[in-house]
Amino acid sequence: MASCDRCTVIRRGKGIGTVNVAESNVNELASMMVGREVSFAVTKDPADPGEVVLSIDDLVVKDARDVSAVNGLSLEVKAGEILGIAGVDGNGQSELIEAITGLRKPASGKITVSGKDITTLPPRKVTESGVGHIPEDRHKFGLVLDFTVGENILLQTYYRKPYSKNGVLHYPNMYEKARKLIEEYDVRTPNERTLARSLSGGNQQKAIIAREVDRSPDLLIAAQPTRGLDVGAIEFIHRKLIEERDKGRAVLLISFELDEVRNVSDRIAVIYEGKIVAIVDPKTTTEQELGLLMAGSRREKAGEPN
Repeated sequence: MASCDRCTVIRRGKGIGTVNVAESNVNELASMMVGREVSFAVTKDPADPGEVVLSIDDLVVKDARDVSAVNGLSLEVKAGEILGIAGVDGNGQSELIEAITGLRKPASGKITVSGKDITTLPPRKVTESGVGHIPEDRHKFGLVLDFTVGENILLQTYYRKPYSKNGVLHYPNMYEKARKLIEEYDVRTPNERTLARSLSGGNQQKAIIAREVDRSPDLLIAAQPTRGLDVGAIEFIHRKLIEERDKGRAVLLISFELDEVRNVSDRIAVIYEGKIVAIVDPKTTTEQELGLLMAGSRREKAGEPN
C-alpha cells in the first residue's frame, strides 16, 4: 500500500485481479487474498475466569550462556482467560516457554498445572499433564518436516491406542484421525500423506493447532502463533484461541505484536529482564504505556503486579 501504484493479487496459484492502490484499501486487498471478507477486529465476550490452572512461583531459568534469562518470575493463569505476555524480544520469553514445556530445566522455582508439579518433568510427561504447546518456531519445535501431515498431526498421541499397539503404528487409524482434523481445521493439503514441508506456513500452523487443541489441554501455550502468516490464517488462529478460552481452558499467549496482545488477551503481563513488572487491563492500557513498561518503567498507579 505504501510503495506500489498497482497490485495484483494471487490466490492458490491463480490471478484474482489487479487494482490501483490509490483506489483500493487494506480490507479490499485482504478479501481478495483470502476469498472472503476478513475481520481485523477481534470479537469476544468478556472473560469469566475460574480456578488457577498455571502457577509459576519465583522461577529462575538460565539461558545457553548460563545467565539467568528468567529471574524470579511469578505468574498465574486462570481457566477461562487469555493471559498475554508483552515484552521486547530477549527478555526471557523463550526460556520461560521452554521451562513450562519441559524443554529446559529451571535453576529454581516451581511450576504447577492444575495443582500438579511439572517443574522437572520431561516434555512428554508435561503434555500428558494437560499442556498444549504451539511453539514459536514451527519448523524447529512444531513439525517434523519430512514426515507426512498425518504423521505430524499425531505426534502427541501416536504411541497410544488405537494408533499403535505393542510399539507398532497402525497407519489406517492414524490417517483416518488426521483426515478428520484436516477437514475440521481447514488444513489445505492435497491429502494427509503429503509431506509437511510442502505446506504453506499458515497451513503448517493450522496442523499444529489441530494437534494441540484436539487433545483439550487444560493449558494452551501459544508462542508467536501468527508470525509470518496471512490475514486469513491470523483471523482463524485468533478465533481458535478465543474458542479454547470460552471452553474453560487457560491460554498463555506470547507475542511481540502489541496489537495482537492487546486485542486477544484478557489480561496482559509485561515482562522485563526476566520478571513480570506489571499486569494491566488491555481495555484501559495504551500502546504508549505498554511500551514504557516493556522498557523497564514502573507503573505507579498499578503498584506491584497482582
